[in-house]
Amino acid sequence: MTGHLLLIDDDESLLAVTSHNLSTGGFSVLEARSGEEGLALFAKKWVDLVVTDVKLSGMDGLAVLAAVKEVNPDVPVIVITAHGSIEMAVEAMKQGAFTFITKPFSRDALRLSCRKALEMGSLQRKNRELTDEIEAMRGKEAPVVASPAMERLVATARRVANSEAPVLITGESGTGKEVIARLIHRESPRCSGPLVTVNCAAIPENLVESELFGHVKGAFTGAVSDQPGKFRAANGGTLFLDEIGDLPLAIQAKLLRAIQEKEVEPVGSQKVISCDIRLVSATHRDLAKAISDGGFREDLFYRIGVVPLHIPPLRERPEEIVPMANHFLGTFIPHAGRPLSFTKGAAGALAAHPWPGNIRELKNVVERCAILVSGDTIDTSDLALAGSSGASPGGSFRLPEKGLSLPDLEQDLIRQALSRSGGNRSQAARLLGIPRHVLIYRLEKYGISGQTDS
Repeated sequence: MTGHLLLIDDDESLLAVTSHNLSTGGFSVLEARSGEEGLALFAKKWVDLVVTDVKLSGMDGLAVLAAVKEVNPDVPVIVITAHGSIEMAVEAMKQGAFTFITKPFSRDALRLSCRKALEMGSLQRKNRELTDEIEAMRGKEAPVVASPAMERLVATARRVANSEAPVLITGESGTGKEVIARLIHRESPRCSGPLVTVNCAAIPENLVESELFGHVKGAFTGAVSDQPGKFRAANGGTLFLDEIGDLPLAIQAKLLRAIQEKEVEPVGSQKVISCDIRLVSATHRDLAKAISDGGFREDLFYRIGVVPLHIPPLRERPEEIVPMANHFLGTFIPHAGRPLSFTKGAAGALAAHPWPGNIRELKNVVERCAILVSGDTIDTSDLALAGSSGASPGGSFRLPEKGLSLPDLEQDLIRQALSRSGGNRSQAARLLGIPRHVLIYRLEKYGISGQTDS
């Protein structure tokens, strides 16, 4: 492995020889004749590795080491000296040196040490980047809690996370049921395993069984290969069945058996396969009413709802609206490329709105504002600008006196969203507040083509 190397030595002849040996070994070498010169280069140039003599006129090598580590702890430092001692080696390693080499040393030994140091530095950078990404994702996924009701709910979710009990999360659409499901998985002993999410309402009825339990090649037309299914994909982790209330009755019976027996039978196969999953389900439907209406199995209801968690709608926790809006705005600021904040008037309007679409609606409004507002502040008028053109002050759509064509309106809104998003279907779907696959279905339905996610 090669890279950009900063070599510091106040001995001109040794600096030239060492630089030549490293350059012929494939390294790109920057030369410095003092610690001060080396740090000046380090501040201006891209450096993957520092190699410094410990005995320098002025700032010594250990001071250089400390300064480099203070600026960028991921850059490895190799300390070289002709005056080696155990004490100096120990001190260099304490300060974070990758290794300590005593003169005289062979050309190959130095090259090997440099390659190992570069590999270690690369791994450290990747590990730090991955850690930062994970922490950032955790921050984005964490629920915003600013009300007693949500404090109690999150505390309960964290307690049940340590168990294997099935959890049923209920609440209106857009209240954040998936966020709570992710919290349960993240806080559980299964956190290192997969979290597999299934939107039961989005799967065609004739494919639900295959999607959940898998199928073997040739089981039906189009089954060109074996597919494991979501249960097996979640083995060792958590299976989150969103909108479980939309499952067909025939599938509910098979789901109950899979949960109770902890095994599945792929479509087209007579072989049962064991599955170790923790089940978390969610629905916006009133399952008790669905049971009385004959649309949901009572035995399945009791099996999936050992621990029930109900998320109140956003209108019942108004103290969370502005903190949540600020949280979402913070996630959109990097894309907007400028600082953004709500005026007091805008914050008041947000808090007063009933939010029938709950958190999903709030997030969409904030995202539209971040895209459309040209200044640094979002005012009350900007909130209206971010909504649909037919919105009334009360937040509901006002039907024109002469009526309208709903399909025409839908097509017009889709085209507006695609125009604002530059043709990006994923972003257009977010602007419309619908899943991406639903938008794609609408595009095909209305023959609106030529849009991509690039």
